[in-house]
Amino acid sequence: MTGSTVRPPAYQQLADELRAEITSGRLQPGERLPPEPELCVKIGVSRSTVREALRLLASQHLIVTTRGVTGGSFVAHPDAGQLADGLSTGFALLAHSADVGLADLLELRRALEVPAAGLAAVRRADNHLTELRGALFDPAIDDFDTMMAAHAAFHRAMAKATGNPLFELVSLPLYEATYGEEVTSGLPADYWNRIDADHRAILDCVVARDADGATRTAAAHLEFIAETVR
Repeated sequence: MTGSTVRPPAYQQLADELRAEITSGRLQPGERLPPEPELCVKIGVSRSTVREALRLLASQHLIVTTRGVTGGSFVAHPDAGQLADGLSTGFALLAHSADVGLADLLELRRALEVPAAGLAAVRRADNHLTELRGALFDPAIDDFDTMMAAHAAFHRAMAKATGNPLFELVSLPLYEATYGEEVTSGLPADYWNRIDADHRAILDCVVARDADGATRTAAAHLEFIAETVR
């Protein structure tokens, strides 16, 4: 005896097929999808089903649809900003779910940011050093909002200094997810003194192209953050 299998709706199946074509590279950015009537005949579904599938793909930023004589549905060009926004939303939701907690997100941050510090020390250019220095703050005179903004800017600059744009794409949304209001409202008084000292120590290692030192210092920095906010 076999159990019944619930099939996804037709529009979902069509969207899945087109998504696979896009993510595999068989359909390239800027390439036009077949017209709606052609998709109806090819797949054997109604026009409303095709339109629902296209709306779903558009909501996922995989296609863009234009009207007019030269209009149609086209494969979207990858947009790092949209991808980062999606990751920010996803990480924030996970941080408040039953399956993934703050400790899990911080563990992932360590897995990304510690080796990134070593790469930054090896690959950094002068403009990266300028950006890192500009992200330093003074806990004796700066207010909370200034220090929070500078803290994020420093980690963003470290990701940029790796020379790999994927570090920046993933690490900043992950950073933001670990600094929700429930975390920032309970930080101890000396927290920002330690953050400032760590940033300056990491920067010294990056300036000296000391990859091992940058890695060790970044690991200690993230361990301190994890112990403080958990």
